[in-house]
Amino acid sequence: MLSLSNVHKRFRGVHATNGISFEVRSGEIVGLLGPNGAGKTTTLRCVCGILRHDEGSIHIDGLDVVTQEVEAKRLMAYIPEIPNPYEVLTVREHIKFVAMCYGTVDTFNARIDELLSRFELKEKEHELVATLSKGMKQKLAIACAFVHDARVFLCDEPMIGLDPQGQHELQSELLRLRSEGCAILVSTHLLDTAEKLCDRVVIMQKGRKLSEGTLKELQAHARMDNSSLMDVFLHLTREAEA
Repeated sequence: MLSLSNVHKRFRGVHATNGISFEVRSGEIVGLLGPNGAGKTTTLRCVCGILRHDEGSIHIDGLDVVTQEVEAKRLMAYIPEIPNPYEVLTVREHIKFVAMCYGTVDTFNARIDELLSRFELKEKEHELVATLSKGMKQKLAIACAFVHDARVFLCDEPMIGLDPQGQHELQSELLRLRSEGCAILVSTHLLDTAEKLCDRVVIMQKGRKLSEGTLKELQAHARMDNSSLMDVFLHLTREAEA
């Protein structure tokens, strides 16, 4: 469903991503892990079209994100690490605006009350977005991701700023989407969450793919049977650094 092949992105000649290749299949949650500066956010921004990659290719259900940009974007939803919503709209207006952009106002009308309640936004629906806390803005960004029929979900540190109830609801929603055949890519530093939530993980370091696989496959790569994802991650990144 989501495919990256030999993706390079440079800033002033410095590689932020350096030949990244991996896939996220339908009905799968893949974790994108790595130390700060590994290139995770750059990778996600290239996939969703915020940044234009310099080399390689990215496809969503066979659609090239550069040459078939509009068609590809209709199939994806993006939850950013730092939400940047339209602060002069109310919460309800903001979600409706996003639905209008995707041409799914009917879906909005059918799901808005459920989304507002599920992400604890109901009491804020008529308040300006500018008045929301960071955590509530994050919940708004998450709600906006579910107003159209996306098949690929890109989540950049989606748990940051969420309270335990919000984290639980988001994880439940991602598991539901996986069961419906969606492809989900989640960048996170919460390795215990990634271990429980993800089917596979991709570990990046300094713009390159360091390792990829299920926990058992990563344990075999690190020669650390029965170790946690945290221990395996630290071992592989330290070994590569050395």
